[in-house]
Amino acid sequence: MDFGAQYSQLIARRVRECHVYSEIVPPTITAEEIKKIQPKALIFSGGPSSVFEEGSPKCDPEIFNLGIPILGICYGHQLISYMLGGEVVKGEKAEYGKTELFVVDDSDIFVGLNPDLIAWMSHSDVVIKPPPGFKITAYTRTTPVAAMSNPEKRIFGVQFHPEVVHTPWGIEIIRNFLYNQAGCQPLWTTTSYTQNALEYIREIVKDGGKVICALSGGVDSAVTAMLVHKVVGDDLVCIFVNHGLLRKGEAEDVLRTFKENFRMNLIYVDGEKRFFERLKGVTDPEIKRRVIGEEFVRIFEEEASKLEDVRYLAQGTLYPDVIESGTERAARIKTHHNVGGLPLRMKLKLVEPLRYLFKDEVRQIGEELGLSSEIIWRHPFPGPGLAIRIIGEVTREKAQILREADAIVVEEIKKAGLYRSVWQSFAVLLPVRTVGVMGDRRTYDYTVAVRVVSSEDAMTADWVRLPYEVLENISNRITREVEGVNRVVYDISSKPPATIEWE
Repeated sequence: MDFGAQYSQLIARRVRECHVYSEIVPPTITAEEIKKIQPKALIFSGGPSSVFEEGSPKCDPEIFNLGIPILGICYGHQLISYMLGGEVVKGEKAEYGKTELFVVDDSDIFVGLNPDLIAWMSHSDVVIKPPPGFKITAYTRTTPVAAMSNPEKRIFGVQFHPEVVHTPWGIEIIRNFLYNQAGCQPLWTTTSYTQNALEYIREIVKDGGKVICALSGGVDSAVTAMLVHKVVGDDLVCIFVNHGLLRKGEAEDVLRTFKENFRMNLIYVDGEKRFFERLKGVTDPEIKRRVIGEEFVRIFEEEASKLEDVRYLAQGTLYPDVIESGTERAARIKTHHNVGGLPLRMKLKLVEPLRYLFKDEVRQIGEELGLSSEIIWRHPFPGPGLAIRIIGEVTREKAQILREADAIVVEEIKKAGLYRSVWQSFAVLLPVRTVGVMGDRRTYDYTVAVRVVSSEDAMTADWVRLPYEVLENISNRITREVEGVNRVVYDISSKPPATIEWE
């Protein structure tokens, strides 16, 4: 049950990791509707609201009388306490990040875990007294009821986030709840992802017509194209738009891979001039994303108009793109070009078979479909490309500077044998010029920031502690080989509070 958390789909993903099928429903669902679905268990997500706010999301109180096991996480934990007679107060001190958790009762969802743990917290309201019939099972130094349970009714609440990787044992909490409390069996497999995606595509395109696919060369669009091709065959037409903001050599790689290797219908569009003209004078990152998204779709529509009977646009949209762009209850972090940038009157019907999946799940599908490891493990690259890695106005000169610097970062990460072990590695061009000295002459050039992060799903990420010699090689090569740059800095911010991309 999604109460608007940035991590709602991540909870569903963790359940799927336990090989249990999961669906996401809104808090407006009624107890009667839930009875018809007959789920084995319910999980209440977190959310940005406070239980004290007017209009904050609540669930049908009859849900607590259905006899279905319930696990509340963060806001869900507070909501259970609030609705069942516990005591929730505004916290005097917000609790964010890694926190020591002390388990005082390991008889239910903490079975098999150590009494002293590290958990990931993100909250301000605090449960200070559990509802009648509940017992306290864990606490922190500032949260007296960090976890609670009612074993008789099989209702549990945790203030921390077991679904994020920063709670390393959190999957055990979810597994204990699913297997021991709800009686679920681990029967859901990765093959189910593929079958569901194919069934979804068949349903969308059942009336016939051609599908055009926004192909970028990354794993998301490649898997999307492969899935759609399995359903519609030659009625799929892939369109690759070069907006002039790609990585070094990427356009050539895409054309070679998909035209020669996969032999798909592929149209190449050189849109560099159009995109740079549209981006002239634009500095706001949200406007950048919308401009690029709109121009992409306009080009697709133009190309589609040259073909007969085109009715659909396939995109490799993933769930992190959707949730960060904002849902009915989740706050918007940033608009992704293939979510918020779509014109309201777009003429083509969307086909997004990966919309509720995460990158690692897409990679699993890619392996099942037989895609090469080069495509499957290519680092994620944003649809707006280098535009959102150039802080401020985007120009051809800046794009060329960043392209060269970015290529050096990737080359050195690969040379160090770290490419497969990190989530993303890239360069960012800052709108900051600093004084330097090269060849005994004064310089006044740009600063490049290097960003290397580890993650499993892009919902959370940590900066990578690169060896000093790797950082040294990257810095020396960029300042020596890239004209216009005389300073390199390293980004040591995690997500949250930062995002992976700078814009």
